Amino acid sequence: MNRIAFPKYILQRCRAPCKHFSDHHEQQFQNAGPVTSLLKSRAVIRFRGPDTLKFLQGLLTNDIRRFGEKTVNLPTTDMPIATVPPIYAALLTPQGRFLYDLFLYKPPTYNLKLDNAGTAPGSDPHEERFHLFADVDASVLDELLETFKKYRLRSKVEIDIVTKDFSCWQRYASGLPQETSDVEEPEEAFVGWGAGVDGASMSASHGSNIGWQWFQDPRLFSLGFRGIFPSNIIPPLVEADKVKDEQNYLLWRIEKGVAEGSTEIPKGEAVPLEYNLASLNAISFDKGCYVGQELIARTHHRGVIRKRIVPLSFLDNDGKELDNKVVPGSEVIITGSGKKIGVVTTALGCRGLGLLRLEEALKESSALSIQGHEGVKVVAGRPDWWPSEWLQAHQQHSATG
Repeated sequence: MNRIAFPKYILQRCRAPCKHFSDHHEQQFQNAGPVTSLLKSRAVIRFRGPDTLKFLQGLLTNDIRRFGEKTVNLPTTDMPIATVPPIYAALLTPQGRFLYDLFLYKPPTYNLKLDNAGTAPGSDPHEERFHLFADVDASVLDELLETFKKYRLRSKVEIDIVTKDFSCWQRYASGLPQETSDVEEPEEAFVGWGAGVDGASMSASHGSNIGWQWFQDPRLFSLGFRGIFPSNIIPPLVEADKVKDEQNYLLWRIEKGVAEGSTEIPKGEAVPLEYNLASLNAISFDKGCYVGQELIARTHHRGVIRKRIVPLSFLDNDGKELDNKVVPGSEVIITGSGKKIGVVTTALGCRGLGLLRLEEALKESSALSIQGHEGVKVVAGRPDWWPSEWLQAHQQHSATG
């Protein structure tokens, strides 16, 4: 799995237990093999109607047209027809600030025969029955729905809450493929099966009328697999003793340096590129116009992002991990000068995420702490999935400093 690049001297000193995520707990967590969490923090909505793709394409940061591509030319079959992988995207304010993130899914079609063109009924995006599902932040569900309806105008799109019927799940931790090349091709090459799809779960679905499947998380391979499933079933490959509380998934994301939802990515305030949404496959820079596109394009082409979301570890003066001593909104400062370099955005136990200035946060000589709680030391990590160019300015400053 991808590990945070904490300095070696910190790793050697952090041996005291953190109630939520101690070294011992972390080792057990990894040795347990793949685990699964029901994501109660996410809700499922449905977009339905012939204008669905056009409507979402004009609003969201990613290119949604992939769901309208005809990629199949198969003989008739009554087996589940898999769909294209999910798309991660965001809805922004007109000023380019983050509002909501969405994982969009095209539902499977099963027990239906394909026509001579390899198309199943309901797969044409121009048909009335064409629809997409999205898992979204449940804490802002009502206002998210109102925002989409405000933009709908005369578009032929129905937007419904279907959380009672569908649930969002995440499958993660050790023992999962970490690259698309590691995903085995199933014996039969149906639509969308293969790279990016958990072939084992497809096999587990054979002979059933489920048709729903696990997809590799569209943000990072190391985050595992994600999917929405009917609420009245247990998804394939879910073992009762491997179902973990959602906080385990939160800690898994924190270690990767990935924020999710409108609480961790502050609604109406966050600059998407500072939260790494471009490298998490949420933004297309060649799709054309969408709400907030101008600021995103300008910031991207300027090429300098001075602050980014980074994973944090909270320690005491002896280098031991501190549990539940830091809350979101805490200011991170340089201990000696008191200079503010950022803020904690997410905190759980002795780990968290923070939006920090890279020049100071990742400098080897920096000693960081929480303002007003100088006894709480902060160590910022650099996930190894980060592109090297993100650190170029920091490295140049260190070399000349």
